[in-house]
Amino acid sequence: MGIIHLHRIFKPLFLFLFFFAISLRITIAQPAAPSPSADACNGVFLSYQYTSGHIIPPRYAAGSPLQPYKFQSTLTILNNGLNDLKSWQVFVGFQHNEYLVSASNAVLVDGTSLPASVENGTAFAGYPATDLKTAIETAGDLTQMQAVIDLVGTTFGVSNVSMPSNISLVNANYICPQPTMQGTSEMIVCCTLDPTVKVNTTSTQKFLPRQSGDLVITYDVTQSLASSYLAQVTISNNNPLGRLDYWMLSWDWMRGEFIGTMKGAYPTVVDTTECLYGPQGTYYQGIDFSSSSSSVLNCDRRPTIVDLPPQYANDSTLGKIPYCCRNGTILPYAMDSSKSTSVFQLQVYKMPPDLNRTTLYPPQNFMINGTFNPDYRCGPPVRVTPTEFPDPMGLPSNVTALASWQVVCNMTQPTTPKCCVSFSSYLNDSVIPCKTCACGCQSNPSHTCSATTPALLLPPDAALVPFANRTNLTTAWAQIKHWPVPSPMPCGDNCGVSINWHLYTDYSTGWSARVTLFNWGGNNFADWFAAVKLDKATPGFQAMYSFNASVLPGINGVNNTIFMQGLSGLNYLVAEAPASDPKANPPVPGKQQSVISFTVKNIPNLDLLGGDAFPSKVFFNGLECSIPSLLPSKGDRMVATSAMSSFLLAVVVLIFVQR
Repeated sequence: MGIIHLHRIFKPLFLFLFFFAISLRITIAQPAAPSPSADACNGVFLSYQYTSGHIIPPRYAAGSPLQPYKFQSTLTILNNGLNDLKSWQVFVGFQHNEYLVSASNAVLVDGTSLPASVENGTAFAGYPATDLKTAIETAGDLTQMQAVIDLVGTTFGVSNVSMPSNISLVNANYICPQPTMQGTSEMIVCCTLDPTVKVNTTSTQKFLPRQSGDLVITYDVTQSLASSYLAQVTISNNNPLGRLDYWMLSWDWMRGEFIGTMKGAYPTVVDTTECLYGPQGTYYQGIDFSSSSSSVLNCDRRPTIVDLPPQYANDSTLGKIPYCCRNGTILPYAMDSSKSTSVFQLQVYKMPPDLNRTTLYPPQNFMINGTFNPDYRCGPPVRVTPTEFPDPMGLPSNVTALASWQVVCNMTQPTTPKCCVSFSSYLNDSVIPCKTCACGCQSNPSHTCSATTPALLLPPDAALVPFANRTNLTTAWAQIKHWPVPSPMPCGDNCGVSINWHLYTDYSTGWSARVTLFNWGGNNFADWFAAVKLDKATPGFQAMYSFNASVLPGINGVNNTIFMQGLSGLNYLVAEAPASDPKANPPVPGKQQSVISFTVKNIPNLDLLGGDAFPSKVFFNGLECSIPSLLPSKGDRMVATSAMSSFLLAVVVLIFVQR
């Protein structure tokens, strides 16, 4: 009877606890309800809500702008429109020197890995879910319509609520008005499709159209098993001035993946330690993770991959991949279409819970760079229509990839140039050298030279010797010309490559210039190229005699850039030759030279001596070079470029005429 009595007492309690647990589980599984303001939005509703924050060490005096504070915020993206929002991207205008530590369900669009500084604002992209469906096709299922991003980071100098200056949807064809505040801790905005853009609401297209960019990386899954897949990575250069030498590609594995074997490229470090002592080693008991094994190459969360040398192109184990094995050289398409692409393959092992053939995720946060090249900023992988490949058996058909993603990267010039330009003319016996510290200087060079004093004009022969050997020639030239010699002397340009543009001749029907490339560094440049932008004179281009040259079509819609490269067999700019006694016999730079000719026919208002005969921009291997602020003129007089004329009037080292 006692047992029956206890059963009668505890049975209702057990039932209560059981149904309470079920209801709690259901409650937790449901996504957070959107803000009531979202009901009035028939587009894409964005919300940024500050949830909490507190002071963290180190402690500074009250009110110090250096005082760090932890902040936690929630970014919500809700699709209330009629169209799927594919590959959503949202910009958050952080404004308090924020340092972002983590972001759930998202990655940074610029490919930066967290933690990272976002002080100038940043854009987020969805990961692993990239698309938001509509309420109509999901019956209002918020798990498919909404993305909730939990942000954790550090802000500085803001002790209370830290809010961004703006939030907006980055996706094309959407218009976002100025966001509004709901109280002091929530910012909202409703973004709608541009009414002037026609959108096919009945389209069944699964993926976004392929995008264009300076450099495009395509990640194709070509074979898939339950626990691994084979991917092919294609790097394509689309910019006529883009280039990579010894490219290095890196990304982040987000789901515990690791690299098995590779063909056409190789990781910079072969290391399986993280797998051996991590969950990968526990799950894959049958894989040999020792360094002597060839079954696994790299287990880094962020591997770095490089191209193979040419001798591996036909290697049956590592090569035999089209467009591989060129030491990481990718040239412009117009220069050599066969060298404008690099391709490699890799075997990728997956981890639970992704162990089926259809669960495929690309890596994130792609980054690519070279040795003496522009920088590239890459966006997130975007799912696109599967790539088509020629049938491997030669049949008249194509084979599609199982899944394809596209990463678009665009060129950015480095803050500090790596090359510079000097100007000279037949009208003047002085050379305008590269700017002082054109390619950077030491943080405190004042002990030996001045980083702010303008470079002194040079005698023609001084331009042929390294900066360290020019002092006597330069000071003697200044004394001959009766120019004051500053103390300390100006610092050098510190550039590895310089280009001299010399106005060679000027006659009634045309003119010519002489272009000389100098390599002051220790590295050879194979397949080099240069480009000059002549704002008015380019239509008169006729020929270049020791280089191959042509006008590039439509750079930003204007044909004003001349592309030049070495002739076949002569496209090698050698490194500086060392000297046994640098003081007595200066090192000799690598040098290439050619004359370029122009006509003035049908080009009205061309003022050659006023500056039209000199380029406004010069590039070497895709890098924009530093250009002087002066132009040569007759005698000892120099002409200041318009942007610098007011400043240079105060300089007494040279005699100037305002342009």
